[in-house]
Amino acid sequence: MLQRVELGQLRLDAYREIIGDEAVEAILRAAAPLRGLRVLHVNATAFGGGVAEILGTLVPLMADVGLEAEWRIIEGSDAFFEVTKACHNGLQGMDLPFTAEMQATWRQYNALNARWFEGEFDVVVVHDPQPLGLLSFTEGRGARHWVWRCHIDTSEPNPAYWDFFKPYIEGYRAVIFTMREYVGPGVEASRVHVIPPSIDPLSPKNRPVAFATARQAMVRFGIDQARPVALQVSRFDPWKDQLGVIDAYREAKETEEGLQLALIGSLASDDPEAGRYLGRVRERAGGDPDIHIYQNLPSEEVAAFQAGSDVVLQKSLREGFGLTVSETLWKGRPVIGGRAGGIPLQIIDGENGFLVTTVAECADRILYLVRHPRGAELMGRAGREHVRRNFVITRLLADYLELFGALMQVGEANGREAGAEAPTG
Repeated sequence: MLQRVELGQLRLDAYREIIGDEAVEAILRAAAPLRGLRVLHVNATAFGGGVAEILGTLVPLMADVGLEAEWRIIEGSDAFFEVTKACHNGLQGMDLPFTAEMQATWRQYNALNARWFEGEFDVVVVHDPQPLGLLSFTEGRGARHWVWRCHIDTSEPNPAYWDFFKPYIEGYRAVIFTMREYVGPGVEASRVHVIPPSIDPLSPKNRPVAFATARQAMVRFGIDQARPVALQVSRFDPWKDQLGVIDAYREAKETEEGLQLALIGSLASDDPEAGRYLGRVRERAGGDPDIHIYQNLPSEEVAAFQAGSDVVLQKSLREGFGLTVSETLWKGRPVIGGRAGGIPLQIIDGENGFLVTTVAECADRILYLVRHPRGAELMGRAGREHVRRNFVITRLLADYLELFGALMQVGEANGREAGAEAPTG
């Protein structure tokens, strides 16, 4: 049996003060006809990265409104996760090989996890390419409707990877992308649903932290609270461009000599490349005592850094969505972000942060926010309201309920056809 992730209870009513009575009641109305619906979410890891954070809140909220929702993770070897990391990069357009051996490894572990698939569900939501083959290798066994949720940008994929995965995608009743621009070539439009991700404003990472309190907490990690701090929180990944962040920091530091830089990253179990890239980041830092690099910090400590830094960045080159942007905006801090993926959905350039393309632009915006604290405060307020209206977890819950309702209207007879044309391995 696939490993089940044990979760605590959450209450939709706890979000009433944030989203208002009308939004809560609308969710309850949408959930009422779906009471008892058996829903399974499947992904590759219970820790590290935005998908795991989302599921840790979304699944308990689904249960609270009456769905029988659970979350399971697949098993895999180091070799499998090396391959799936390459798949992640290849589907986002990176130029790298996809050998027959790599393809065989992916098939092997998807077939193995399919044998461990147990239970009967109304809807199974499979997240990202790691477990994409479950529908094919189970031949649709165990679920009426299968949904693939793609959290990455497949708009310009490496053809070697896309041509391999596309037949597996075609078997799914519905496919979810973060933005319509992310939809890969040839995906049938009628099956596409656009659902941006969101944050949990009540999680430990996103609870309010006063600036002074946050600043004091950062001292324990070697930060000088008397000097300005720039921060980026993200996986250690070439697409997140921590190397470019270091370059921008150094350019800004030529003018603002007291500037410090904090880089916080996670090393997820399904991302073996992260450790190697972390080594490159440390090499680029070159022993600079004002560059502080941390990994796998507790959520509360991450929150303190986000709330207490003078400048927060997400200088991604490619991005699925970039949940750390909304996390930071929710704390009332403006963000400097790359013009990539879902970041422009969250950052309104010049209103709640800045969008940048080059190192020079990034350095210039760092200096602006350091030198204009009042302007930064006003931008931060605008950012918090933008997140409240668009990127809170309850909106994501409502979107899923709408999708599930539409799927159930398709009917029992059509539900079993989901895997009819999927490859068998």
